[in-house]
Amino acid sequence: MRGKGAHTGAPRVAHVTTVDLSLRYLLLNQLERIRDEGYEVVGISADGPDVSEVEAHGIPHFAVPMTRRFTPLADLRALWALARLMRRERFDVVHTHTPKAGLLGQLAARLSGVPVVVNTLHGFYFHEGTKPLPRRFYIWMERIAARCSDSILSQNKEDIRTAIDERIANPGLLKWLGNGIDIERFDRGRLPEASLNALRDEIGLEPEAPVVGFVGRLVEEKGILDLLEAAKVVSEAIPEVQLLIVGPYDEEKPDALRPDVAERYGVAERCHFLGMRHDMPELYALMDVLVLPSYREGFPRAPMEASAMGVPSVVTDIRGCREAVDPGVNGLLFAAGDSDALSRALIELLRNEERRTTMARAGRAMAEEHFDEQKVFGRVLDEYERLLA
Repeated sequence: MRGKGAHTGAPRVAHVTTVDLSLRYLLLNQLERIRDEGYEVVGISADGPDVSEVEAHGIPHFAVPMTRRFTPLADLRALWALARLMRRERFDVVHTHTPKAGLLGQLAARLSGVPVVVNTLHGFYFHEGTKPLPRRFYIWMERIAARCSDSILSQNKEDIRTAIDERIANPGLLKWLGNGIDIERFDRGRLPEASLNALRDEIGLEPEAPVVGFVGRLVEEKGILDLLEAAKVVSEAIPEVQLLIVGPYDEEKPDALRPDVAERYGVAERCHFLGMRHDMPELYALMDVLVLPSYREGFPRAPMEASAMGVPSVVTDIRGCREAVDPGVNGLLFAAGDSDALSRALIELLRNEERRTTMARAGRAMAEEHFDEQKVFGRVLDEYERLLA
């Protein structure tokens, strides 16, 4: 490792994301690994309830007001606040995450003279179904951000092709990163059956009821309405089916959904909305199938975690999801927005225990080979080493 920080002698690295939830649940393991390799690491995001957990793990935090929504005046204030902070703290590397923080963080880093700017591409705001005018706007923003970066690490390979085709970034800036999880934590064999039975009782799941799970933010772009529509059809074929829906209500997003949305689809009595949880391995162990009906993803964690836990996934046939699920191996794909296709896939898997078992074994093997987060962290560290040399 080369480079020299302004404070301790170690290179100073700031990871920037919009909200504290991302620092805690998406980046914390990565920040700890980078720190353990000898870097001085800090997190930058809006303030929030997850900051204390980040700091409890020894990662200092700087709060800068940011939101996921595009609000021009507030975003301009956030840009200048980020630039002032970066100029004062004299970071050697600024590493940005997610589209909004990527744009603001990369611009601020260049304005403040940060030597090395890295962006992890967690997926674009636009997708195949985005209308032409907003699509052009998002592409224009991505082009501006890319011109401020020394390296763009893409979680999925299709986004690299899109970035080149849309002239978002010079091909030399783009590198495949992948995505990963803690495969030791997400291991079904580590969980005692008695504790799982107790959790099932606590949630209110019938002992033999088949369980379809969803893990993600409660927003329309995650396809929750398609899942609820499909659940009506599935419940007619398999009356005892239950839905386990895990994830936060994201009030900042204009497409945010509340749990009572299930009442519109007549499936509220079989839906268990659990909000944010910290016992994710245990919750995956209660599921027979995971569903991710998203319209946009970078490289989703939920299907990787499910695979590691031996749970097959049914996900949309979109970029990112296609790298997490090999159809017929550890899950199935369906067209985004097609609730009929989703219901057919769910009925097929829920009625075929032998196929689910085969997918469970293949999914665990796939996770061990392809989804180990330590390999991903190693690629990030290699890139820091190269850029600081």
